[in-house]
Amino acid sequence: MNELLLLSGVKLAELIKQGKVSSQEVVEVHIEQIKKVNPIINAVVKDRFDEAIQEAKKADELVQSEPKEKLPPFLGVPCTIKEMFAFKGMPNTSGLYSRRGIIAEEDAPTVARLKQAGAIPLGVTNIPELCMWFETYNKVYGRTNNPYDPKRIVGGSSGGEGAIIGAGGSPFGLGSDLGGSIRMPAFFNGVFGHKPSSCLIPN
Repeated sequence: MNELLLLSGVKLAELIKQGKVSSQEVVEVHIEQIKKVNPIINAVVKDRFDEAIQEAKKADELVQSEPKEKLPPFLGVPCTIKEMFAFKGMPNTSGLYSRRGIIAEEDAPTVARLKQAGAIPLGVTNIPELCMWFETYNKVYGRTNNPYDPKRIVGGSSGGEGAIIGAGGSPFGLGSDLGGSIRMPAFFNGVFGHKPSSCLIPN
């Protein structure tokens, strides 16, 4: 496995700002990993790989032209987004069959903040129907499988996030949690998940 797949988003941001690795290389390595694992685990339900590569090239240009102290904290670092968040141009069904085909027309505040911080979303990830269950399955995208054992579940509702991060396809991602929806998938997929205190971050 490429060692870049084992590094945190914070570490990758540091390396990119220092010019030790390009954002384009980091993004392309994670795209290749998603292409390798996603047919097995079905975690990323819609990708934006071409756009991500172009955004990575722009991030690399910014590293060359701007003082490091002025660069956004996560400049050039790839990530993934839970499908229930509105992300302009991407599906926004929340796994509900009657919402299939709906495309978000604007970014949710949390998505906008990640982009403003310089992160580069690679795609959106699977959830249970309306984010209501602790197994990640719905009639729009099907089931997400555990990267350690595809016969087992990934938890929910941020199950696609837990699975793709656990499989090395994304260094970090955006989830949501009321009753365990970040914490359970993190546990099930062997990664760290953080639920912020209530009212600090818009949901």
